Amino acid sequence: MKVESFPPVIDSHSRILILGSMPGAASLKAYQYYGNPRNYLWTILYALFGGGRKPDPEYENRLSFALSHGIALWDAIAICEREGSLDSNIRQVIPNDIPGLLRRYPGVITLVCNGTKSFTELNKHYGSDPEIMQRAVLRMPSTSPIPTKHYRGLEDRLEAWRGIKESTGAFKQ
Repeated sequence: MKVESFPPVIDSHSRILILGSMPGAASLKAYQYYGNPRNYLWTILYALFGGGRKPDPEYENRLSFALSHGIALWDAIAICEREGSLDSNIRQVIPNDIPGLLRRYPGVITLVCNGTKSFTELNKHYGSDPEIMQRAVLRMPSTSPIPTKHYRGLEDRLEAWRGIKESTGAFKQ
């Protein structure tokens, strides 16, 4: 089945661009970034920048929270073929124009890839592009709730994601 990503959530104050691969089925149905309530991304962002409070139940408020902390959201993939939600099922990738977005928003200094597929696709299509090369690129463990060999749940993922505050220098509270 052909699936398409959402438009970027970004503004002139954005310093960090979190890149997913492609929204999963629950997110596509809700038309929300990280719309699967089991995904850890919003919980992680609120833990890091919201003083430990729980994510706002309203999607628009979560987007405002991210933007107010210099965080933008997009996906490495614009269109692909995929059955279900697993990155391993992604085929026939057409990438998003990440270099073009970075030219329009030069204040973005760090790209944070949410998972291996995002990182792989970014590098495959744009790894040598000057817009990418002049920025820090971090590969973080996926915020998907699916356990992996090294990341079993929220706590170990949150611990790994804590490093983005120090390594980017852009997350000033």
